[in-house]
Amino acid sequence: MIHRIGDRRATAQAVPLPPSLEVGACYRYCEALCRAHHHNFPVASIFARSNLRQHIFAIFAFARVADDFADEPAYEGRRARELDRWEELLHQTYFGKPPEHPVFVALAATIKTLALPITEFVKLVSGFRTDLETLRYPTWNDLRAYTREAAEPVGHLLLYIGGYRAPELHAFAADLATGLAFARLIQDMPADLARGRIYVPQEDLRHFGVSEADIEARRTTPQVGALVRYEVARTRALFERARPLVDVVGPDLAVELALMWHGGMRILDKIAAAGPRLFADRPRINPADKALVVSRALAWRGETLGPRAVDLVRRTFMR
Repeated sequence: MIHRIGDRRATAQAVPLPPSLEVGACYRYCEALCRAHHHNFPVASIFARSNLRQHIFAIFAFARVADDFADEPAYEGRRARELDRWEELLHQTYFGKPPEHPVFVALAATIKTLALPITEFVKLVSGFRTDLETLRYPTWNDLRAYTREAAEPVGHLLLYIGGYRAPELHAFAADLATGLAFARLIQDMPADLARGRIYVPQEDLRHFGVSEADIEARRTTPQVGALVRYEVARTRALFERARPLVDVVGPDLAVELALMWHGGMRILDKIAAAGPRLFADRPRINPADKALVVSRALAWRGETLGPRAVDLVRRTFMR
C-alpha cells in the first residue's frame, strides 16, 4: 500500500477508542491514529494553520484505517468486506445518517465545514481495493493509474481544506502526492514482496535485469543500483513538477506542503545513497533528517521561529 506501518497490529487496533463520540474527542482520536504511524513527512504539523490541522488529521485517519483493511494481517480473510463497510459508512456520512464511528464523526464535521467532495474519498477506497486485486504493474502508466486513486486524492483534499480549488494547483498536488507515494514504494520493495506485491513496474525490472528473487533475497548487485538510480531520478522529476505549488499557496499550507516536498526528497536522497544495498538496508528518516527537512521547509518560505516554537519543533520532530 501507499502507506504502511510494518507493525503486527493494525493502527486502529493499537489506538484506544475515544471515551465518547464528542467531536473534539473524535478529532483527537484521528490525530492519535496518524501519530501511531511513521511517515517520511509530518502530518498536520504545527506549521499548518491551527484551524486546519484537525481537518488534515480526519482525512489522513480515514485513509489510514482503510489502508489497514487492505494491508494489515489482522484483517486477513475479511479485507474486501471491511473496505465495503468503510465505503458504506462514507456514503451514510454524506447522505444524512449520523455517524457512529469516531473517524466518521470527525470527518462529518470536516465535510460540513469545508464542503469536501465525496469523489476523492471514493477514489481512495477504490485505490485500496485495488491492492486486493492487483499484485503487479506491467508499466509506469499502469502504476500511475493506481496512484491516481490511491495517492492523488489526498493531495487534492489537502488543497480543498485550504480552500484551493484551481485545477492547475490540483495538478501540482497530484504530482506531489504521487512522488511521495512512489518514494515510499521504492523504499519498501522487499516488504511489499513479502505481502505478495511488487509496485515497481515490471518493464523496469526487466530492463535493468532485476528479478523478484533478487528482491526476496535482498541481494546487492550493480543491476539493483542501476534500477534505484532510474527510479529515484523519475521520482525526483515528479517532485520538481510539483515544486511551484509551495510558491503559490498561502501561509496557511505553504510550510506544510514544503515539509512534504522536502521529506520526500530527503528519503529519495537516502534511497539513492543506499543504491545497490537498497534491498538489504532499508533507508529511514531519522531525527537529524527531520531537523534538516524542517529547516529547509522554513527557509523556502522565509519563515522564522521564536524560542517556544523551536522547543515545540524539537519535541515534535526530533524524536
